[in-house]
Amino acid sequence: MEKSGSQTAKSPSELIDGRIEELGDWRGEMLGRLRALIKEADPEVAEEWKWRGVPVWEDAGIICTGETYKAVVKLTFAKGAALPDPSSLFNSSLEGNTRRAIDLRQGEEIDGEAFKALVRAAVALNRSKARR
Repeated sequence: MEKSGSQTAKSPSELIDGRIEELGDWRGEMLGRLRALIKEADPEVAEEWKWRGVPVWEDAGIICTGETYKAVVKLTFAKGAALPDPSSLFNSSLEGNTRRAIDLRQGEEIDGEAFKALVRAAVALNRSKARR
């Protein structure tokens, strides 16, 4: 895949690697950890790079996006309002009818098993809608 001249186009996964490295702080570490958990939960996940620089994880549709801000790493689940969240991981974008998000701040931890269960539920929902 070539772009103008000798500049090679990067894959979405390479762009996400670059974002994690470029952040170079707790946000990069957090995004990297969440990315690893997503891949553990869904080994078939596809990584995309959309909207001019947002990491996106997909399987039969968008699972979630991973945005980084000054004070938070935000994972927005496209169909989060339809997902079971017994561990109450969702703590942002709670007012909408469709999306739900998890905001993580410096020093905060996430329950890895609960997060992977949420990812698996999102994949199952996407796949059930794709089969219709």
